[in-house]
Amino acid sequence: MKYTRRDFINKSLLAGSLTLTASTVSCLLKNEVKSDSSLQAPDGPKLKAGLIGCGSRGTGAVLNFLDSGPSLEIVALGDIFEDKLQKCRDNIKKERNIELDSERCFVGRDAFEKVIDCDIDIVLLATPPYFRPQHFEAAIKAGKHVFMEKPVAVDPVGVRSILINGIRAQEMGLSVVTGTIKRHQEDYKATYKKIQQGAIGEITSGNCYYNQGKLWHVNPKAEWSELEAMVRNWVNWTWLSGDHIVEQHIHNLDLMNWYIGSHPIKATGFGSRQRRVTGDQFDNFSVDYIYPNNVHVHSMCRQINGCSTNVSDYIRGTHGYTNCENTIFNPQGQVRWKYPLNDEQSNDRWYFFWRAFVQEHVDLVTAIRNNQPINEAQQIAESSLTAIMGRISAYTGKTITWDEMLNSEIHLGPKHFIMGNTSFNKSIPTPGK
Repeated sequence: MKYTRRDFINKSLLAGSLTLTASTVSCLLKNEVKSDSSLQAPDGPKLKAGLIGCGSRGTGAVLNFLDSGPSLEIVALGDIFEDKLQKCRDNIKKERNIELDSERCFVGRDAFEKVIDCDIDIVLLATPPYFRPQHFEAAIKAGKHVFMEKPVAVDPVGVRSILINGIRAQEMGLSVVTGTIKRHQEDYKATYKKIQQGAIGEITSGNCYYNQGKLWHVNPKAEWSELEAMVRNWVNWTWLSGDHIVEQHIHNLDLMNWYIGSHPIKATGFGSRQRRVTGDQFDNFSVDYIYPNNVHVHSMCRQINGCSTNVSDYIRGTHGYTNCENTIFNPQGQVRWKYPLNDEQSNDRWYFFWRAFVQEHVDLVTAIRNNQPINEAQQIAESSLTAIMGRISAYTGKTITWDEMLNSEIHLGPKHFIMGNTSFNKSIPTPGK
């Protein structure tokens, strides 16, 4: 059973026979949270992993996995493109002095199947998001634990697949961890705990932003087919990435869902394509999400060079507000509580951020070795659909409800994946064409 934020607070307070007042909040804020600096999973039987998707994030996931504890191995790699796989292989050799067997390095559309068929315990999924539902389903059917990067789908059909296979994973006792790093980051977790205890009172609203310049793009080469050029340039195509509200802004939207304790029930948004000259995506979105109890969250994301940047989150309550990361304020903006830092942490503003990439794998390995499965499939599926709902509202100009989005038959991408030329999904023409 899912509780709304109001349900959770009311239940907690009634259980303790408390009344939520400003003085209660003050007492809650006096309890400091100690930092867990171990960043190592317990030792145990050797765990072997295979990577599907050998780009920069996939390579990073391998290194993070290897750093998360003892007796861990990477034994197989798979990618559609040979040059991507070889670059990943070279980087693993350079960074960890591990030489992967050529017989376990697979190239092509079916490379994911060959990786999964290897003698591995864990599958690391880091391809473009379009492929995630298919790869997740195959991994779970094969009885593998999974780490998968966010987002996990680009359309409602894919989200439903993730939800179904997440349930299968739970029934099989498999662990599933996802790349929503804020849920694994020490300072965010400590702040969340304070909010859960009622440190800002009842949540009333939220704001989240991911405003920055454009991301990368790859200029197509003459020898590439149209589909190959798209896949190599995946972050610019909606059918492969979900658009940047899904591919990138999901971090903020997932945080809102986490703190509020629910997904939104309705979204009304707008956006546009002002300066983008690659792919078919928008370059800005603004969405009003309505959560249970009429809690509104304003979501804003933009990828345009030369504009003000802002990557931040705020949750407001009846007794104050928080930046969700490390600080709680009273209604007048004065600091009530701040996450305690030691000297090393104070001198490196990225300290917790980089640790969180490893912590994801620490949590996965710990769950496996302690035989206490964890499963993040539902939460990442709901966060992916939250972002998709905002995208569809902005694309159509209509208010979109959660139920109609969850049951929608919208499915992006080609019916048959063949590395040739294609004419699908070009609803937004590329400038100059």
